[in-house]
Amino acid sequence: MATQLLYHRPHLAQRFAKQILSVSVGSASVSGVFFAAPRRTGKSTFVREDLRPELEASGALVVYADLWANPTADPGNVIVGAIRAKLAGAHNALLRLAKSTGLDKVRVGGLSFDLERIGLGAEVSLTDALAALSDETKQLIVLIIDEAQHAITTEAGVAALFALKAARDELNSTSHHGLRVICTGSNQDKLAMLRNSKDQAFFGAPMVNFPTLGEDYIDWFCRKADLPFPLEPEAVWPLFCEAGYRPELLGAAADKFRFDFQVDEATGPEKFAAEVRRLAEELAKTLRSVVHGLTPIQSAVLRVMAATGENYAPFESATMDKYKKALELAGLPPEDIKADVPGVQQALIALQEKKLAWRAARGIYAVEEKAIVEVLRADGLLSGLE
Repeated sequence: MATQLLYHRPHLAQRFAKQILSVSVGSASVSGVFFAAPRRTGKSTFVREDLRPELEASGALVVYADLWANPTADPGNVIVGAIRAKLAGAHNALLRLAKSTGLDKVRVGGLSFDLERIGLGAEVSLTDALAALSDETKQLIVLIIDEAQHAITTEAGVAALFALKAARDELNSTSHHGLRVICTGSNQDKLAMLRNSKDQAFFGAPMVNFPTLGEDYIDWFCRKADLPFPLEPEAVWPLFCEAGYRPELLGAAADKFRFDFQVDEATGPEKFAAEVRRLAEELAKTLRSVVHGLTPIQSAVLRVMAATGENYAPFESATMDKYKKALELAGLPPEDIKADVPGVQQALIALQEKKLAWRAARGIYAVEEKAIVEVLRADGLLSGLE
């Protein structure tokens, strides 16, 4: 069966796996590791196709939870579900858990133990479940949470993170075989909320800026593109940088010409470059139309949020003054410059609905993705506010 042609980064996977699994003195990986990279730059593909297999080849038992796969599902339930799914195939570990809950008469070949007993506030905690899995398999467990920032958007998600902290502390003791929690995210400011303050579950865990695809990827792409004309890496590389290191834009442009038998070798590369730029501009144009369609107070709140970054506090008096300044900079007459708490609250709700702003369960807000900040800055909408 034909499969999708993927670019692999085995050397990067080996380097990451070595550090994640490290048990050396002072290793920070036992606290958890956070990988941040802009959306659509290949991070999740690397985690699934390169890092996970390398961790497994190194002897780890990997549990993978993708919080972006089903945006309507509660992140806490997704994390618990991933752990239950891994346990479902470990009969002896389930037998341990069954006995611990008083179900002594359990046949391994036909377990009557209900996986719903495992979870947040359930009979069997995540610590007990992961400890049973660790003891049975005698493997270090690596839990990968993709787009982990979504975990703090619900109370169940926050509870799951603290449950994992307890499990991490227990499994990294001498009684078991270890647990590593790897969190990835597409927005560094949002991801940092999981480890920047002492009241967060993974306070102090290292934050790593995930490397974007490099020139070796472009060499591979140009060889494998299979277009009616050749692509030269030295011409495609600056184009890729210009497109924000997003491989999907190169792929989409290539798709346009694979069945275009009228294009010739002389004009093909130039047309390919024009198509990549058109696609990138189209993405920015769509976002720009949403941003410029906001009401004055919605625009002011978004601009102040973007300019303030991780220090954004929506209802502080200093922030309310910044909203007024943003409205003034937008050219509103003095009589129309008004920013009060109810108006800001409604603006924040509208920005969330438009996928421009993101809210954590504890009332912390951030711009949804870096591309929004880039558009605001490029259009001069952050001038005077930063």
